[in-house]
Amino acid sequence: MATVAPTRVRSGRGVELVLLVVALVVAIAGYALVGIGQKGSAPPDVVTYGGSMAALAVVMHLVVRWRAPYADPVILPTVVALNGLGLAMIYRLRPDLASKQLGWSAVSVVLALVVLVALRDHRTLRRYSYTAMLVSVGLLVLPILPGVGMSIHGARIWVKAGPFSFQPSELAKIGLAIFFAGYLVTNRDTLALAGRTVLGMKLPRARDLGPILMVWGVTLAVLVAQNDLGTSLLLFGLFVGVLYLATERVSWVLLGLVLLAGGAWAASRLLTHVRSRFDIWQHALDPKVIGAKGGSYQLAEGLFGMAAGGLFGTGLGEGHPYRIPFGYSDFIAASLGEELGLTGLVAVLVLMAILIQRGMRTAVGVRDGFGKLLAGGLSFLIVLQTFVVVGGVTRLIPLTGLTLPFLAYGGSSLLGNWLIVALLLRISDDARRPAPAVKVVPTPAGGTPALARPSDTSAIVVPGSGAVEDAVEPGPGASDAGSDPGAPTQEGLGGAAPDAGTPSWAGAQPGLAPSGPAGAVPGYGNGVVS
Repeated sequence: MATVAPTRVRSGRGVELVLLVVALVVAIAGYALVGIGQKGSAPPDVVTYGGSMAALAVVMHLVVRWRAPYADPVILPTVVALNGLGLAMIYRLRPDLASKQLGWSAVSVVLALVVLVALRDHRTLRRYSYTAMLVSVGLLVLPILPGVGMSIHGARIWVKAGPFSFQPSELAKIGLAIFFAGYLVTNRDTLALAGRTVLGMKLPRARDLGPILMVWGVTLAVLVAQNDLGTSLLLFGLFVGVLYLATERVSWVLLGLVLLAGGAWAASRLLTHVRSRFDIWQHALDPKVIGAKGGSYQLAEGLFGMAAGGLFGTGLGEGHPYRIPFGYSDFIAASLGEELGLTGLVAVLVLMAILIQRGMRTAVGVRDGFGKLLAGGLSFLIVLQTFVVVGGVTRLIPLTGLTLPFLAYGGSSLLGNWLIVALLLRISDDARRPAPAVKVVPTPAGGTPALARPSDTSAIVVPGSGAVEDAVEPGPGASDAGSDPGAPTQEGLGGAAPDAGTPSWAGAQPGLAPSGPAGAVPGYGNGVVS
């Protein structure tokens, strides 16, 4: 007698709620400790601040529970903890800017909620790949236009609208990630298989170099026109990263590194702004460079501050991070390193690594190629931005002018990164959602059962008996199987017709060994017929 033992996939919303409580405790405690370290008592607005952070987190959690119930349960709490720690350090250095950053956090969360509610299926974005590319290029060009763009500290990357200024590249990077994913999921076979093998490496054909050379040229144009080393590095690294995910060819990565090194060398010789960054990097502790106008004073103070913090830091509110110019934005990593020490800074980077790992795990788990490349690309954006910021502050690479995601002051960066989180939540919901259940239809004695689309109740029928042994509710999303291009079919699940008496889906799921007429029911994890 055949029975079904379904294994439900847990949504993880309870785990997310518990982790959100922990994240809020970390954020609010950090804010309170700043006041205690500075004045001996908690800030007077700590209750208002804590209530605002809790309200944003709870609303986001409820919407995720409603619209993306199977989304990754770790992503949202990790981001809330990072955002809260950033607000605490901003309050430490610039109390007047902390309220503005909290307002930008609220705006960012609201727009992330809009994305979650409006975007029911991430695959919809693939239809607008080239539209996203055109919009992104337009956003990158905006700061160059006379009367629209404005230059701050030598970089022309801002657009001013009334009392507000905005950095369009923070939205452009998301649009380009969508374009790269849509373009490469269509052309990856050509890029991966065509070409000659030289010294054991598969080199791309000359005509296939067009896209990477075009992106290389665009990033160099951005660098020249806007004096923005960080955005150029970010966009080019994004394309090479997604290209490697699509093709799995190391030759593309090597080619990208060669082009990046060549472009950086040429820029350091031809562009004064870039040459100055390289001089600061190479001679950061030279007294002449430290004292020069536009010299390495900021970098040197950041290094001295982290050295003063030692292993465990001076304590929140008890160090001197105000000596570091822009210690609340570009150099917030150095400020955190001074007051939290190496241990605290590593803990912050571990939180960032957890977020990146969950994004990469989403890319592995999602079923469609576009979703894999998009989730991987968005995760690469966080990887690259974190690396170039922390690498610049610690003098591993030249300074780039980018800000640390979720931590540094800046509404544009915070908004762009929260939109990335919304897209990762949407994709992870599809990745973790159980596949639609499959129903076996009774057939005459001795016949072979046929597959049918799931209805409100899916059931397993013993061949030849015509009797339903156990009724099983379909997995979430089963009602949409008819419109889902990935819905199971007889050919996709079982191939050729099996022998009489064996369900047509038996043995179709790799790793689930059937026993006699046993098999696995898609949509129930390891649900096995026994």
